[in-house]
Amino acid sequence: MNTAENWRPLELTPSGTGADATPAGLVEYIGQAGLAELLVREKALVFRGFGVSSGSYDTVADALLPQRLAYVHGNSPRTKVAAVGKNVYTSTEYAPEYQISLHNEMSYAHQWPGRLLFYCDRAPSTGGATPVVDGQLWLESIDPAIREAFAGGVRYTQNLHGGHGLGKSWQDTFETEDRAQVEAFLAGAGADWKWKSDGTLWITQVGPGTLRHPVSGTEVWFNQADQFHVAGLGEDAALLMELMSEDEMPQAASYADGTPIPAEHIIHIQEAGLRHAVDVNWNAGDLLLIDNILVGHGRRPYTGNRRVLVAMSD
Repeated sequence: MNTAENWRPLELTPSGTGADATPAGLVEYIGQAGLAELLVREKALVFRGFGVSSGSYDTVADALLPQRLAYVHGNSPRTKVAAVGKNVYTSTEYAPEYQISLHNEMSYAHQWPGRLLFYCDRAPSTGGATPVVDGQLWLESIDPAIREAFAGGVRYTQNLHGGHGLGKSWQDTFETEDRAQVEAFLAGAGADWKWKSDGTLWITQVGPGTLRHPVSGTEVWFNQADQFHVAGLGEDAALLMELMSEDEMPQAASYADGTPIPAEHIIHIQEAGLRHAVDVNWNAGDLLLIDNILVGHGRRPYTGNRRVLVAMSD
C-alpha cells in the first residue's frame, strides 16, 4: 500500500495480476479485484499490456465505470467521440506546447464525477504525460494562511457566448440548444445566472476549497481557482485582461465573498501541486483510472499526434 510521501499510481499488468493479456482478461480481472475498494486505497490505477483498442474500449470501460456521464457544464474544450463508446471525449484540446495545470475534474460545478478513465489511443512522440497528484499531499503542502483563505470556498464566474466569442459557448457547455433546459440545470445547481443582450450566458456559483472523500474521509485540496484565475492561465490571458474587464472574461475566480484572490496565491498553489506530481507516461492501449476526489491531474506538453480519450462516472 502507498504511503503519502511516496505515493504513485498502482500499475497493473498481465504478469503482475495473472490475467490474460487481452481486453477480456482485463474485464475478468476487474470483476474479481474488488475495484471500488482498490481504487479508494490506491487512488489511481494504471492498466498496461492488455491490448485495449478503440474497438474493445467500450467493454472495458463498462467494467471500470459504473455509469458513464455526459460532460454537461464542462469547462474544457473537448470533442465527443461516439465511434469509440458512450460519453467518451477527447482530453482537453489545448495546444500541445502548453502545460495543463493540476486540477480535479469539474470541481467548480455543483456535481463532479467520482471517477475518470483515461485511454491512450495514440501515444505522443515526446512528452505528453498525465501528471497526477495526491490531493492530501497537495493540501498539506499549501501555506496554512492560504488554506485558511480558501476555507469559505471559491466563487466561479463564467461568460459563455451564444455561438461566437472567446471560450466555450453555452450550447457546447450544456450539450443543448434549449435555454429552458439550461435554466433548469442551473436552478438545480444553485447557481445565479442571466442572459445578456448579445446572447451570452453569465453564471456565478460557489464551490468548495477543500473536500473530504465520502468513503475514506481524507481531506484534499479540491477546487479549480487557478484554472479560472487569470494568474494561472499564462501570458495570453494576462494580455486579454488589458482588453476587457474581469467581469467580461470567459471565466474568473475569486474567494466566495467576491474578494479577489492574489496572483501570488494562485502561483503558490500551482507550484505546490507540481512538486508532488507523478507523471503517467503513455503507450497506446494504456488506461489510467483515478478517483477524481483523491487525485488531481493535468497534462505535460508534447509533440506528435497524441490522442488520449476520457470518460467519467459517478
